[in-house]
Amino acid sequence: MVSSSVGRRVLTHAPWSRATWRETVFVASGVPLQLAGWAIVALPWVVWPASDVSVILLWLAVPVVGLVLVARPLAAAHRERCWAVLGVDIPPLPPRGEDAGPLDALRDLRSPELWRLVRYHLLVGPLIALAGLATVACWLAGAALTTVGAYAWALPPDSPLSLTGHAIRIGVLTAGGVVLLVGAPWLADGVARWDAGAVRSLLGPDVTSELRRRVEDLAEKRASVVDAADLERRRIERDLHDGVQQRLVSLAMNLGLARETMRDLPPEALKVIVEAHEESKEILTDLRNFIRGLHPAVLEDRGLDAALSGVAARVPLPVRLTVDVPRRASSTVEAVAYFVVSEALTNVVKHAGATSVDVAVLRRGDTLHVTVSDNGKGGASFGGGTGLRGLARRVGSVDGTFRITSPDGGPTTIDVELPCAL
Repeated sequence: MVSSSVGRRVLTHAPWSRATWRETVFVASGVPLQLAGWAIVALPWVVWPASDVSVILLWLAVPVVGLVLVARPLAAAHRERCWAVLGVDIPPLPPRGEDAGPLDALRDLRSPELWRLVRYHLLVGPLIALAGLATVACWLAGAALTTVGAYAWALPPDSPLSLTGHAIRIGVLTAGGVVLLVGAPWLADGVARWDAGAVRSLLGPDVTSELRRRVEDLAEKRASVVDAADLERRRIERDLHDGVQQRLVSLAMNLGLARETMRDLPPEALKVIVEAHEESKEILTDLRNFIRGLHPAVLEDRGLDAALSGVAARVPLPVRLTVDVPRRASSTVEAVAYFVVSEALTNVVKHAGATSVDVAVLRRGDTLHVTVSDNGKGGASFGGGTGLRGLARRVGSVDGTFRITSPDGGPTTIDVELPCAL
């Protein structure tokens, strides 16, 4: 495997390979563009000789203005060169705006993006251009020296390259030309990699800014998904409440009416009606609990105080509830706070062995603080099968923080902070 890889690499860097000539063309085509920055800087020195202060000011102003105006077009030309010759696609820089003009480019003088371009055009690019010129010179010198024997015979005998008088010298020069031709592809490959890497890092989007933009974009998309899921839960809750639940209520009422009025039926038929009536009431209770678990209507209508008061009233333990929310948060954040308290109270009843629970929901600035504390036996953990991991994920879906303190012997305290900036 190693020998085949080495052989393939040697063939790729052969002087006659397509990759070698593609990289050479890429390196050579970049030289004029890479020297354009210094050409703009040197232009006023050539056009206007130093005669007075105004000319010196021109020396200073023209390079700055010219370089700022051509920085983006030159960068676009380099990116296009990478794509056209090497097939390397480098994303363009973020646009300044649809209505941006030349003056907007001058307003970007404090932009880190602009100075990345200037760094390439005045520092990195010229260095790569020198390496590119060295690559071209290596090819030309190699070709000239390798073929020196082909025309040395025609030179006069007193020439320093005469084949008749300096055969050993001609042999050495030919060998040197072969070495240059063998080394030129490797040099072209190295310069091409350097050039493409510099274009990507300095003339393409800034990696840090791009990552920051992608994080912000992903955060917005995640928030949209969370809001859409909450909206869908509310829609399902409304459809069940207004549709299926009402029909079940009507069915239970009809069965109850039949149970009370149709006393003359055979005992078997009456038993079926009684069982159907009881079953319909149980189904109705289960459906109400399911609807409440999706998204309680009271939460949307009256807020956290009323919704959590209903949850606390259904817990078979003394619950001290404190809700201080001067301004309501978004419906998504309120839903997360509600389900955190509801699930935490369910865990207390099932697992904690507590005799009392304290619940506090307080809004301080742009943060909603939720605390649930019990005097139970403690020992709660994410691996205990109590749904804490699901609660933490639900809190994390809105960029909140979830902390639990539960030493053996208790008490257990759950602290949640939810961002709720309007």
